[in-house]
Amino acid sequence: MEIKKKKGIKEISPIDVYKLLPRTNCGECSEANCMAFATKVVNGEASVDLCRPLFTPEHTAAYGGLQELLAPPVKTVTFGSGESAAVIGGKHVLFRHEFTYQYPTIIAIDIADDLDPDALSERVNQVSRFTYSYIGRTLRLDALAIRCVSGDPARFREAVLQVSEVSPLPLILCSHDPGVIGAALSVCADKKPLIFAVTAKNWREMGKVAVHYSCPVVVSASGDLSLLRSLARTLQDWGIEDIVLDPGTYHGEHIATTIHAFTAIRKTACKDFDPLFGHPLLGTPISVWNGQELSDEMNRWQEAYLSSMLITRYADLLIMHSLEGWVLLPQLIWRFGIYTDPRKPVSVDPGVRPFGNPGPGSPVLITSNYALTYFTVEADIKAAKIDCYLVVADTGGLSVEAAVAGRYFSASKIAESLREYKVAEMVSHNYLIIPGLAARLSGETEEESGWRVLVGPRDSSAIGQMIREHWPPAEE
Repeated sequence: MEIKKKKGIKEISPIDVYKLLPRTNCGECSEANCMAFATKVVNGEASVDLCRPLFTPEHTAAYGGLQELLAPPVKTVTFGSGESAAVIGGKHVLFRHEFTYQYPTIIAIDIADDLDPDALSERVNQVSRFTYSYIGRTLRLDALAIRCVSGDPARFREAVLQVSEVSPLPLILCSHDPGVIGAALSVCADKKPLIFAVTAKNWREMGKVAVHYSCPVVVSASGDLSLLRSLARTLQDWGIEDIVLDPGTYHGEHIATTIHAFTAIRKTACKDFDPLFGHPLLGTPISVWNGQELSDEMNRWQEAYLSSMLITRYADLLIMHSLEGWVLLPQLIWRFGIYTDPRKPVSVDPGVRPFGNPGPGSPVLITSNYALTYFTVEADIKAAKIDCYLVVADTGGLSVEAAVAGRYFSASKIAESLREYKVAEMVSHNYLIIPGLAARLSGETEEESGWRVLVGPRDSSAIGQMIREHWPPAEE
């Protein structure tokens, strides 16, 4: 089957996928028919693995054809094992507006093998404890990069063994010495760690280690893309497919070199479909700590902005050193933003949410189902310790102001939400508090719904004060 290329993107139609499906319309994929399922697969909204009839002997060839048809220009690489396994790569396009990015950038924190056992365990635990709740999602760090600082294979092996016992996070083994890597793999090969790194000096010995233990590897050639490509070809010829590319991460006045290299590799993979550059990319912002003598504060600043730039410019995996919140949180939030679907606003399910212990006389508030709006309002209600009902209207994931402008949050929509969720049965009054940003809907909402409308504050942080001063409302 010939797949057209348009602007460097594989142009696959739902028909291409549909022809390779069993076409039984069995509904086991939860879609109405196979064509609807094919459309979702092409849009990246469903996986072909949901089609159970494909996993029968008579459809083996069709399944293989689908895998080949849908294979992204940037291959996926998995390291780690079990539920904590990390998947990187799998990119189809250069720009996220063309097609949603898959597999968010993995952020790994380094662990030096020269730490004493207590300090090592504490650093691992710090990484595991580092979580942040952001608009209903828990953001966290993803992996551990164990560095051989001691140069001692036995000590490195013991450090790897200790980390493996303390944390289930996937591991990156960092050393250019094949003997050191081999010693560590003797105790953790079952966890399928990522080997860092194969270079021009050690490629033969390190390649043999990777083949023996069947582990994914990083190919490193700082500042030399031609050499990087040559090393990738050599490992592929050896039968090693799980390859990560490290073109080198420079900082300071040489940042442009780094960004250019990452961009050139990803462009060659996604536009020219070059299989030797069609591998995930590793960035090492930790390298700022090996530069000129600067204060720790300056190193953290450099690591923070370099990490953000690398996440933006196609890094699939980062190795960092800093554990300060002001360095890591921007990376986690920025990553979250880049890897959301640009076609779908981040939203929550519509409905009614009770807070505290609301009763018949409790206030009723309403807001949109845009996730950031909802969780901001939720946090402010909880902070004010209010007993109330919050009606979450379906605004298509738009914020209040945008939804009002687009008529997704209108008087009729508010009235419809009140009726659909039977809010009148929950309270003994008919007062509704609408957002201050929707104040112009107050009169029309009263006519449409039959409820009396109170206009709330423009900023939800003032909800507590409003309720304390104006609830229950004075009867006219």
